[in-house]
Amino acid sequence: MEMNEKLREMLAAAYGERAEEISRGLSVRRMTTFRANTLKSSFSDVSETLTEAGIAFSVRNGAFVVAPEDYSRVRALPIYERGEIYMQSLSSMLPPLLLGARAGESILDMCAAPGGKTSQIAALTSNGAFITACERDKVRAERLKHNLALLGVKRTSVLMTDAASLDPAMKFDRILLDAPCTGSGTITPSSPGKFSEKLLAGCVKTQKKLLAHALRLLKKGGTLVYSTCSLLPAENEDIVRTALGKVELVDADIHPEGASLLPALPGTLLVSPDEFYEGFFVARLRLISKNF
Repeated sequence: MEMNEKLREMLAAAYGERAEEISRGLSVRRMTTFRANTLKSSFSDVSETLTEAGIAFSVRNGAFVVAPEDYSRVRALPIYERGEIYMQSLSSMLPPLLLGARAGESILDMCAAPGGKTSQIAALTSNGAFITACERDKVRAERLKHNLALLGVKRTSVLMTDAASLDPAMKFDRILLDAPCTGSGTITPSSPGKFSEKLLAGCVKTQKKLLAHALRLLKKGGTLVYSTCSLLPAENEDIVRTALGKVELVDADIHPEGASLLPALPGTLLVSPDEFYEGFFVARLRLISKNF
């Protein structure tokens, strides 16, 4: 794959010899992955439907994996149309798992569209959490509302606003900040992206702003999960370091099945891209100080 030369240089500087592994992982065709939406169906029911349709599948981290060419076959199934499954990358399923939301808690999803992680949080709490989902773009906010309704998500308020403008008087037990980023971990031969140093600088500025405001919205002792689909330290551990002292790192104690991990800030998780996973960074933080 023809990779942006500046991005290639940055990956080489960050990961040395493992930059070639990253390049190979970005060059392969990724498997089609999705999860059973337990608000409407179950793992066993979806398994039965796939078997009856003659679609071969395997399972990783409790999610379904099928061949890339079966993407359209899965989308043609009635279970897709009814919102009983949700197409989602294995990597993007990790932040809600690490968030650990519980029924009765107040949850903020700061950058929620198109709704995959919001609906996953709702499913993990059996619609028992009170979720606020933010999306500032009108079209994407409408898509978010549509998806949440289709998936049977309850107790969720969609706010068409920039999460960085939320009133600090609002307080949440847990916050998911899946931050806007360069997407350097998700590029493919057919979708190489438009990486530039200007894009990176803009993303870093937004990430710092969102994280700083997230800490104002988080209850003391509350949990914040910060994630990106980037492989660049400037968008990942460097952003997390800006909050250390106000927060403490809580070990990312999940182990994605079969994933290759890249070196990152101890306690965080950085998944290397391959045929199953997108490149993805996840950190879990606990707020220890409100003196800022």
